[in-house]
Parts: sequence; C-alpha cells; structure tokens
Amino acid sequence: MDTKEINGNNEKAGGRQSLDVESGKSAGDSNATGCHRRRGTRTRPLRVLFRHIAVMSALLALFVGIGAVIWYFLGLMSLVQLMLVAIVAYVAAGKYKWIYVALRTAPRDLKALYGYIRLLIQVKSLHRKNLNIGEIFQQNVKKHPHKPCILFEDQEWDFAKVEEYSNKVANVFRAHGYKKGDVVALFLENKPEFVCLWLGLSKIGVVTPLINTNQRLNSLVHSISVAKSQAVIFGTELSNAVNDVLDKIESKVALYQINCNVTPTTANQRYQNLDTLIKDASASPPQIMYKVGHHDHLVYIYTSGTTGLPKAAVITTSRYVFIAAAIHWLSRFNCYDRFYTPLPLYHTAGGCMTVGQMLIYGSTIIIRRKFSASMYFADCIKYNATVSQYIGEMCRYVLAVPPKPTDTQHKLRMIYGNGLRPQIWTEFVERFNIPKVAEFYGATEGNANIVNIDNTVGSIGFVSRIIPQVYPISIIKVDQNTGEPVRDAKGLCMLCKPDEPGVFIGKIVPGNPSRAFLGYVDEEASKKKIVRDVFQKGDQAFLSGDILVADEFGYLFFKDRTGDTFRWKGENVSTSEVEAVLSNIVSYKDVVVYGVEIRGQEGRAGMAAILDPEGSVDLKQLAEGVKRALPSYARPIFIRILQKLDMTGTYKLKKNDLQKESFNPGTISDKISYLDNTGSYSPVTPEVYDKINSGLIRV
Repeated sequence: MDTKEINGNNEKAGGRQSLDVESGKSAGDSNATGCHRRRGTRTRPLRVLFRHIAVMSALLALFVGIGAVIWYFLGLMSLVQLMLVAIVAYVAAGKYKWIYVALRTAPRDLKALYGYIRLLIQVKSLHRKNLNIGEIFQQNVKKHPHKPCILFEDQEWDFAKVEEYSNKVANVFRAHGYKKGDVVALFLENKPEFVCLWLGLSKIGVVTPLINTNQRLNSLVHSISVAKSQAVIFGTELSNAVNDVLDKIESKVALYQINCNVTPTTANQRYQNLDTLIKDASASPPQIMYKVGHHDHLVYIYTSGTTGLPKAAVITTSRYVFIAAAIHWLSRFNCYDRFYTPLPLYHTAGGCMTVGQMLIYGSTIIIRRKFSASMYFADCIKYNATVSQYIGEMCRYVLAVPPKPTDTQHKLRMIYGNGLRPQIWTEFVERFNIPKVAEFYGATEGNANIVNIDNTVGSIGFVSRIIPQVYPISIIKVDQNTGEPVRDAKGLCMLCKPDEPGVFIGKIVPGNPSRAFLGYVDEEASKKKIVRDVFQKGDQAFLSGDILVADEFGYLFFKDRTGDTFRWKGENVSTSEVEAVLSNIVSYKDVVVYGVEIRGQEGRAGMAAILDPEGSVDLKQLAEGVKRALPSYARPIFIRILQKLDMTGTYKLKKNDLQKESFNPGTISDKISYLDNTGSYSPVTPEVYDKINSGLIRV
C-alpha cells in the first residue's frame, strides 16, 4: 500500500510517554530553553543520584586507604598477594559476573547518566521559574523570530507567525469568556494551526483535549463528554463527522468551525466561524488577571481504544516538558535539528515529543497531513530533515516500498520512535543508511519510560545493572493466565531474572519529575493502573501492562501485551513475535495473531489474520515458512485472509473483534484455513469446524 492512513484511536507508546514535576516561581530566562543550559537547583532525584555516587566514592577511598596502609607497613608484595587472594575469593563467590557486566555497560550508563542530569537540571530550572508552555515558547520567539518554525506542504511558518496566531486564538477565547480550567476540545487534522490553537488556548489556561480525527459516532461523543468539554474546535474537513453526532452533543457545548484555507461546507447555524474571529483579533499577548503555571493542566491525550473507549490522560505543562526534554537529552537532539514527523499531532509521540522540540528548544519541525510510505524519505530529502520519527508498523510499510536510488540521499543522522520490530531493524537501517536508531518505550499516562541510546538492535531501552536505584523501573513476575503480579510469602512482588519475561513497572514517587503518575481524567481508570505493596508495604508502581524481558546487561526487549500472550500445548506464545515472523514471510503484509478457544482443549490455538485483498498470499509457501521459522506450538493453527483491517492511530492492529469471531465459517465471510495433519493449510468448512470442536479432527 502506498499511503497508510491512521484508522483508529489513540496511543500507547510508543508512541506513549509521560512524567511530571512540581511547580515553582515565574520569570523568564533564555538559557532555560536554548541549546545550552545553566545549572539549576538540585531536584530530589539528583540528591538520590549524588548520594549513591558519594557512597561509592567513599567506599573506593576506604579501599584505597586500606591498600596504602598495607603497602606502607607490609610492602608492595604483601599488598599484591592480598589483592590476588581477594580477587580469587570474589570470583569463587560467583561475583565475577557483576564485574564483567559493570565494565561492559559502564560507558552506556555514564552516557545516560550525563543526559539524565542535564534533563533534571533543566526541569528544575523551569519548575523554579513556574513557566507555562507559552512563556517557554516566547523565549525562542525572541531569539529567532524569523527562523522556520513549522514546515507543512508548501507553507512555512516562522516563530513570529506562530506566536502571533496563537495570541489571536487566546484573545478570541478570552473575549468569549473562557478562562483557566475551562476545556475546549480540538478535532483537526495535521496542519500548523493545530499547534497554534492549543498553544493559544494554553496562554489563558484553557485545557485542550486532542481528539483522534478517526473517531466517529459514539467514540467521538465519548471523547468530547469524558473530558467535560465546554466547546469544540473542528476543521471543515471533519464537519461531516460532527454533523453525524450533532444531536448527541449537548446544546451548551459551543462549536467553532475552522477552515484553514479549505473551502467550507454548508455551515450549521450552531457553528461559529473561527477564521473570521481570529482574523479580527489582536495579535498581542492576552491580558489576564491570573497566573497560568508550570503545573496546570495543558492538554488531554487519549490512550489507545484497542480494548474499549479511549481514556483521557492528563498532561500538565511539567509533564509535557519532561516528555520532550527526556527524549531530547537522552537521544542527544539539538536546537539545529530539523524534525520530520508524519504522525498525527493528537498523539504524544508527534504532538509532544516532536512538537516539543520546537516549542521548548527552538528547532524546526516538518509535519505531514497523513503518513505516506512512498513519500517518507522523499519528504526528508525535500525539507532537509536531520531527524525523522516513526511509530508502530510504519517502518515495515516503508521497507515494503520498492527500492529507489533516492533511498539514501537524505541527510538524516537519526530516526526515533517506537515499534521498529527486531526482525526488520537491521534490514531497514542498512537499506536506508540510518546512522542511529533511538527506539523508545513509554505510555502517555505512565512513568515507566526508557530509550535505546546506543543502537543495540531490537532493544527498547535499558535498566542500569550498576546503579538501578537512580531510575527505579523493574520487571516483575506475573501469572501468565490472569496477568496479576506473582507475590512471595510476604505478599510482595517478585523480580524477574535475566531473560525471564514479566510485566514492566515504574515506581511512583509523587513530586519526583520522572516518577510521578497523574493518570487519567477518570480516577477509577487511574486506580487500575497502579499496583501496591511492590517491594515493600505501602509502596506503589505504575503497571504498564506490557511483557518485557531484560538480558544480563540490562537491555530491555518488548515481548507482548499481557492480554495478548496465550498458552498452547503447555507453552507461552508471544503474539508479537509470531506476527513479525509471518509478516516477513508474506512480504510485510499486515498480520494480527491471537489465541482462540477450541471446545474441549486446554489453552488457546494460534490464529493469524492476514490483510490480503489482492489474494496474493500463497498458503503452501506460508505453511513451509512457519515450519522453518517457528516451533510447533507457536505455528498458527488457523489462517484468516482479510479484505480490510482497522488499526489504531499508533499503527497497532486491532484484534479484539477478530478474536471474538474466532474461526467459525458460519459467521465469517473471509476465507479461513487450518493446519492439518500433513502440515498444510486446508479450508475450514462448517463440517470441518464441527469436527474440530468435537475432537474428530485433532489440531
């Protein structure tokens, strides 16, 4: 497929990131947002970090002192002999492994430590000054008002234009009576006005829920109502979606239509023309009688709707800053980078991680209305991008485009995102000559966020084996059937060993910029994401719901979602791993793998749904491929050939409805096959279906 459009709800991570800090005082300092940072007051995490360093330094000094005394009184030979005895004893006790791991990972950990310290210094500086996002952006406007800010199609918005437009937005809504704490939803496709609208609303303290442009009917009404929206701004291109639910939107909710150079459709009398209002508004900063601070709510970002209606995650200015700053410092971005993102701006990935580089650091960003696989690198070349973003299955779609001479004519020094499968990682990097991949992992609403900083293939980040306390994230054991944490005799959670899969968690420490958890607008939904009594009574952690595994060096690798892994023939099957294998076999087509129940059999049999409207999948070749690439228990028993397939806005394939439909040919019009006793895929007819469920055909 040439163009992959977003078709679904909001994000999980990877597109998915979050974090928070405490508030402070107002002021402005250009050094707080430029390429260079001044040292600020230490945060609590810094004190913890320096405490660990001080303890290690003290121990080192103690050992050096003891060695000096032995050398002075007993001589060099005695010191050498004692050191040899100590080393032998240490190795005999099995501690040599730690030394090897520490030496191997020290460069990585020190590099991350440097970035983490720079991150915390900047966060504390902005915290102390109590700057809102508009004030942070203004510092960049003053430094380079005419620098390109947003590039979109043939448009170029400089920093001054974005500032003026956002001021006009702020003045329009202030004149209409909106104030700090009010909620105005935004339902608009990617374009420069998208950023300007929520930025302008933030200047008067109005919170903006960023609604997925693919939502329709009930899910659209839900997103508007769950955020308690008092008004909705929508683009002309989405007016039909609004018209369809007009009778379900409360009459007290104001509706503002914006055209953004698009020919307007017939407007409903309930709609207000926002273009006219903005055109006539003042471009001066809004005059308000209250302070909009660093910890006030900024936007609501909706999580993925793969398992139900989307939930609105709370993003404060401090959280927004931390998300953008974390990827900035740990991936070593700079203010001279030009960032290309074809991702929707209602996601954390595009709307915070990339847009944040422009708002906070003064970088130029390049946005696209919708992702196109064939135009991905063409856009990077056209706009001279130095960093580009990906998410979900996007890299697989780009890789499926036939090779072209221009594949390596870009100026990219790095790509970053989440969801690049290990199975295509090396091929993608080599074909397109990508120097660095910064694969990250995180959740919009969570605090367990990591990034791959050293190009380790397949890794989504790491946890330090030397000083893990600095950033307390862990992998705990869970029951494979229920997904609940496994606890010891004391009722506490149990850590996984290296190469043992478990659920990824992040310790919650209120007030700590990297450890806070604000959750959702719906407090009940927030409670479900917290696990208590983790490693001591009373402590709490954010439960990611993702199965990860760590190797001996602390590198983390994604395995599956807790609800997606299933058991068959007494073995655990990772759906994500099987999906990757099958996709490679069928030329990178969309593949969804899930477990289905068979009457009278334990566990779930693997079933794969493959998007193949052209009918090009060769089932014989597929059967041979899975036999070569997968163990017997992981081979899909059933194959379903799909004509269409929905996915979320983060390019995650939806599977709940497919799983419910199972393999019943009486209720499914798609072609279904099963793996027979000869190792071939044969059609599932109603008679075959009955025989499988009655045990007459064994699978």
